[in-house]
Amino acid sequence: MAITSSQVQNVASVCHAAAGRYIDTGTVAAFNITLGWKPVWVRVLNETASSSGFEHFAGMTAGHAIKRALAGDLTVVTSNGITLLTYGFTVGLDTDVNVTSEQLDWVAIG
Repeated sequence: MAITSSQVQNVASVCHAAAGRYIDTGTVAAFNITLGWKPVWVRVLNETASSSGFEHFAGMTAGHAIKRALAGDLTVVTSNGITLLTYGFTVGLDTDVNVTSEQLDWVAIG
């Protein structure tokens, strides 16, 4: 059996974690969350839609995400997902997750 493994380690040996909420009552668009550091994992849940959401891990392509639908089905989206930035992350305009007047909860670890 062959095993391939990789990891991302914070050089300064400091672990960062942050959580928050976001709601847009106007015209919904992609949005940035500024953390001051680059996360290695981000999860965004649409609280209003009861469990619709995204997860993105370091190493995934920008704009991709694992998407959980309301029915619990998991798919990989290849656009309008999450993009990790050197200072935070961007949540794309996926019309199932990022919806006007619906509250999004997010957590990021770096």
